Amino acid sequence: MPEREHYNMEETHPHIEKIHATPQKAVVAVSGAGTQAVAWLLGVAGASRTILEALVPYGRESMNSFLGFEPEQSASAQTAKDMARAAYRKARSQLEDDSPPVGLACAATIATDRPKRGEHRAYVSAWDQTGNTLYLLNLHKGLRDRAGEEEVVSRLLVHALMVLSGLESDLELGLTSGDTLEIEQTDHPAPLAQLLSGESNWVVFRGGSMGVEGEAPGTLLPGSFSPLHLGHRGLAEAAGKMSGTEVGFELSVTNVDKPALEESEILKRLSQFTDGETVVLTRAEIFFKKARLFPGRTFVVGWDTAIRLVAQRYYGDDPDAMMMALAEMLAAGTKFLVAGREDNGVFKTLADVEVPQGFRGLFKDVPEDWFREDISSTQLRAMDSD
Repeated sequence: MPEREHYNMEETHPHIEKIHATPQKAVVAVSGAGTQAVAWLLGVAGASRTILEALVPYGRESMNSFLGFEPEQSASAQTAKDMARAAYRKARSQLEDDSPPVGLACAATIATDRPKRGEHRAYVSAWDQTGNTLYLLNLHKGLRDRAGEEEVVSRLLVHALMVLSGLESDLELGLTSGDTLEIEQTDHPAPLAQLLSGESNWVVFRGGSMGVEGEAPGTLLPGSFSPLHLGHRGLAEAAGKMSGTEVGFELSVTNVDKPALEESEILKRLSQFTDGETVVLTRAEIFFKKARLFPGRTFVVGWDTAIRLVAQRYYGDDPDAMMMALAEMLAAGTKFLVAGREDNGVFKTLADVEVPQGFRGLFKDVPEDWFREDISSTQLRAMDSD
């Protein structure tokens, strides 16, 4: 190992040892610079206690796949934030215990083998469940070669991860008077505000508290829950026995035919649930979107909803769109438990649903002797208004 690299490792080694001794579990993503920091972090014993995954999404398609969209700029403050948020979500999804997940990212443009017209800069974003810290580093152009700029950016990444891990950092960054470093700290909005703004895809409400994109139960019973009644709970109990998994209630704050729910109305509906019940709040107003959010889940629906799932008019009268949606749900392992309902004095079940050939495996009956409840939320609301 060259003397310069050996010196760098020796200097960062004790700081990284401290990081590895904390409970935080991180996904690190770097683009443009920061690969030396990844090497340092992985080169110190105990790395598996901290690093869940390290990614270098350099190429355009690689970055798009990581973020789920194409960023406006490859090296910008917003891209670094988006990368850190994506890294945080990856960390959270990979946890096998209750360790705090964190996401660390760098989006940079530094010296290369050809002259650059713009500034040499790096944006480092550190993301956890409470907020985001953004480091905006402008490097003195022409002062260092690429290796020198890479070292400064990598030191900043290690420093950011120390702070993110709740440590005091005295790591020397190697900045000069020609460099500038600005730090911006932003607290995340409340979970419900994140959902309503579109910043998060779902919120899990359990035990009186909300968590952004937490683990959803294996079985979900969607509804408006206006009001929640014994039929919902009875169906959830029956579905739990059939699926062998926890059953949660899913409430979409948006609706195909009605205005989106306001925060006060959402909180009112949530107040009906006990601490032992789980509610998943989404903005997925149709089942195709719900299934994409929660692949492999079982959804509990009534006969009338099952009818809509296989009706072309709910897919823009496009039979191909309906078949593609059903095929995608089938491939993702989605299942539907269908409870019978009374319709004009006749008890209708899955047998009364015209399921297209090849998709019968998506659906399963809830036996009538396991669950039957002929009163609906609509009837209860009508009774309350009388």
